[in-house]
Amino acid sequence: MVQTICCIGAGYVGGPSMAVMADRCPGLDITVVDLDQQRIAAWNNLGRGSLPVYEPGLEAVLSRVAGRNLRFSTDVAGAIRKADMVFLSVNTPTKRNGHGAGQAADLTYIEKAARQVADEARGSTIVVERSTLPVRTADVLHRIFANAPGARFEVLSNPEFMAEGTAISDLECPDRVLLGGNCESSLDDLQSIYAQWVSPERIIRTNLWSSELAKLTANAFLAQRISSINSIAAVCEQTGADVDQVRQAIGSDSRLGHHFLKPGPGFGGSCFRKDLLNLIYLADHYGLTPVADYWRSVVEMNDWAQQRLARMIVRQLFGTLRDKTIAILGFAFKADTNDTRESPAIAICTELLREGAHLAIHDPCVSEQAVQQALAERQAGSPQAGAGQGSFQVQHRIEAVFDDADAVVLLTDWAEYGELDWSRLAPRMRRPGWVFDTRRGTDLAAARACGLETWAIGSGEQF
Repeated sequence: MVQTICCIGAGYVGGPSMAVMADRCPGLDITVVDLDQQRIAAWNNLGRGSLPVYEPGLEAVLSRVAGRNLRFSTDVAGAIRKADMVFLSVNTPTKRNGHGAGQAADLTYIEKAARQVADEARGSTIVVERSTLPVRTADVLHRIFANAPGARFEVLSNPEFMAEGTAISDLECPDRVLLGGNCESSLDDLQSIYAQWVSPERIIRTNLWSSELAKLTANAFLAQRISSINSIAAVCEQTGADVDQVRQAIGSDSRLGHHFLKPGPGFGGSCFRKDLLNLIYLADHYGLTPVADYWRSVVEMNDWAQQRLARMIVRQLFGTLRDKTIAILGFAFKADTNDTRESPAIAICTELLREGAHLAIHDPCVSEQAVQQALAERQAGSPQAGAGQGSFQVQHRIEAVFDDADAVVLLTDWAEYGELDWSRLAPRMRRPGWVFDTRRGTDLAAARACGLETWAIGSGEQF
């Protein structure tokens, strides 16, 4: 019977998922560990507004379990030694160098975590893959654990399916919990934990390889839907159709459903692009070139969606952005999260900076440091780095981004952007002034009534 759990990795997966598990399983003793002292300190500063992950409902859950049966610590070795079960929730970014660079997953952190588990674990330990991993990563773990002295290991796969912004509700009321493994008794132990709050029909058991592949495939299918609706949004703009009406019609089809059919500036976040590239690499590895090309086109469609929005903004502003101020509303890849990883805002802002624009950026949850780091990394890795004379400034007051702005670009669908008082904000802008709504998330009729030109993604109506 599992009583003590160690989770290695205190990021977007480890922190929230272990908080919910501790809340629903008061009999478990859970420790989340990480070598990043600053991150652990932030988790331990509950109530001071400094949590490293912004998720609606997370603070309420932590207030019930922190210090009771959930702890955050930098003592990785000590937590492993005490644990009956170890969850691996470390980052698996795309490789930047060497074989497979740009597509394959970098397993450096998984390997380091596994080696430390092999060195420190005592007795019989169940190791659970929680990170999104390439298929057959469990083979790597088995080989590492085979050389561990005085300990026995069983490897299971339990990928997370939570979406940022709704992570707590996704964890508390999951569509499904996927458990993969080849040892029935270990699977029973893991299932007994989830069974304390998840109904049996929502718990799916598979072999290890099916579980690992299912996570990649789920993200690939979701990314494909976003790219598909964005391609149709572009057709709508040229033909006079309206993408909201189109998606309502096709979303009513029970074979398709309405989820992930909302157009926008492209998909972002920590998973979709990385997992698509991983799947492409896997298909290429096995010589499945048409399969690789098919999924590669989804990535290319996403890149095109971002590039076309940047080009369209330049075109509407008379072909040049020099000496012009563009107000950017939203920098996170979606609402209700502070995550900027692969955010469409990064690519679009970078293109506007290359055109010489001055960007005034606002996001209710993304820090100034995160914006600076994301844009600096993107520009440093660009073959056109240094082009243009653009600059940017992060504004904490939303009114400030409108001052002398030539255009406003809505990039993240935060609820507060849908409640903008255009009668108060529009007079702060220069004329002619534009509003570009890439999320269909603000009142463009009110903006037009204030004398602004408007554009909405997927709308064929010429305002």
